Amino acid sequence: MAHLLHLDSSADLETSRSRAIGGTFVASWLAADPENTVTYRDLHRDPLPHLPDASLHWPARVRSDDANPPVAAEALQTRLIEELFAADVLLVGAPLYNYSMPSTLKAWIDYIHVPGTTAPGDLATQPMAGRPAVIITSRGGVYDAGTPTEGWDHAAPALQLILGTALGMPVTVITTSLTLAEVLPALADQAERSREELALAHEEAAASALHLGGMTRLE
Repeated sequence: MAHLLHLDSSADLETSRSRAIGGTFVASWLAADPENTVTYRDLHRDPLPHLPDASLHWPARVRSDDANPPVAAEALQTRLIEELFAADVLLVGAPLYNYSMPSTLKAWIDYIHVPGTTAPGDLATQPMAGRPAVIITSRGGVYDAGTPTEGWDHAAPALQLILGTALGMPVTVITTSLTLAEVLPALADQAERSREELALAHEEAAASALHLGGMTRLE
């Protein structure tokens, strides 16, 4: 058996591709082993408050003597980090909003990225090292190499930096682009590519979940 932490952040509750592909992943995860479990956090429906105090970027032992973060915020941070530590695999639904990640997802990152606790700081610690993270990113346009918008995607690279480099997690990115091809005339000629990428993303999500969900617990 293995445990999955699944995060959604899309504001589209009806037609979101990141939500749909994430649903495919979860279904395959549960099919891979009937004892597999899931903790689900919908960051749009139940948004986290923004980090209220800069001292929460650091563990208590290295904060300044006058640091006094709100008790409730510190308790929330502890709960979110414990949720992460309990997961064998992390699944993140991360649509591209204004060339970056949704602010609801960024708030989660701000709570859980704590040098010296979840990432190297005063201690060389990476408790999540070796535990897989799967990022499902959906993008309205196209950001291929050689196009005018190459490098405009600042969501997946930032998540790869935090989860992969800082936390030490092996990161897989499942991407579906041109989500707006069905509604924007300027992208209509790429609607077929949009549909093909969506189908492939569902296939990749299912395959990844079957593989990861069939592994023994990563403790």
